[in-house]
Amino acid sequence: MSEKIKDDDWVYVVVIVDKTPGGDQLLGQTFPEDDVSFIPTFLSKEDALKCYNLLVLDGNKKHEVQAILYEDLKARAKENGFMIFVLDGQGKVLEKIG
Repeated sequence: MSEKIKDDDWVYVVVIVDKTPGGDQLLGQTFPEDDVSFIPTFLSKEDALKCYNLLVLDGNKKHEVQAILYEDLKARAKENGFMIFVLDGQGKVLEKIG
């Protein structure tokens, strides 16, 4: 449960664009200090765009920032074994959810 975000709030994530059946995927990262897989999540599109170049991206795939309902993000993260890290525009972790 988040202290900063309600289930019906929109948050921003980076998506790996995939035109094949099954569609787009949320970008996951690994936090090396804890060896934890997480989805970088932002409270504003501006923060997501500022932090975009700090993320580890596959150079062969197209990525874009998209909005998602927090409750949908929580369900997808849990289903795939990811935590959610809320980041600011400089990549600082504001909250760890999982």
